[in-house]
Amino acid sequence: MDPHLHRFAESLRDLVSAPSAESVEACWRSRELEDEGWRGLDAVAHSTDPAVVPVLEEVDHLLGLALDRLPAIPDGAGGQVRGFRVPALERLQHATAAALVAHRFGTAGLATVVADVRSPLSRRYRAFVLLARLHQPATWPLIRRYLHPEAHYAFLGIAAEAARFYAAERPAGILVELFEATRGDRHLRAFLGPRLLASLFMLADPVALPLYRELAIAGHTDPDPRCCEVTHALVMLRRLTGVLGPSSKFPDGGPAVEAWVDTAEVQLAAERFRFRPAVLL
Repeated sequence: MDPHLHRFAESLRDLVSAPSAESVEACWRSRELEDEGWRGLDAVAHSTDPAVVPVLEEVDHLLGLALDRLPAIPDGAGGQVRGFRVPALERLQHATAAALVAHRFGTAGLATVVADVRSPLSRRYRAFVLLARLHQPATWPLIRRYLHPEAHYAFLGIAAEAARFYAAERPAGILVELFEATRGDRHLRAFLGPRLLASLFMLADPVALPLYRELAIAGHTDPDPRCCEVTHALVMLRRLTGVLGPSSKFPDGGPAVEAWVDTAEVQLAAERFRFRPAVLL
């Protein structure tokens, strides 16, 4: 059993009994409550230990108590509790509920939650995140359904990240088409592009070569290799063809470029199992 979930439960007990907005803030900050909660929930996402269930049930109960009590506490001038802490607790409660469904009913239960339009969107999303992290072969049709430009951006982002684990379905072509279909939307491209390229990095399918050649010349640049389209393109061009080719970021080439690409490839590889859930707007 991961200790973070137990510590989260302990912190919630103190939060529920906090008599004022100031004491809520003190508990929140000293316990790093939100981070502790996500660490605990992430740690049990793949657990098969039955001892997890009663702790999740207690956390779910305590979150409900906190959400009943905190909005009634007189807030400070900044409205910190109602403006920031209550929404954070709501997100944690939806994630906890999804984790309980996963442990009780498995992937079929999670898929049912995702499909239930009467369920809160945040709960459906958290169930979808868990399904993506489990990435079992039978869930590909559901993941595929959200690889569409018209899908909700948050579901689309997770589906784009999950696609890397379904190499047998040859999803690289779908990801390239999705990149092309959404590249004209500046905000969506900034959100979705790194996720699509991270999955294409894992899949290493030559079908993406035309996209890489274009991005090497005309892609967006960023100091962070994970967000730099040109860097992604150079890494993959070298991996798939053995040469870097011309690029807008390094027009002169040379050994320094090879060293940069070496470092970038290591950094990109380190991200291969990472999921980055979005905050629903």
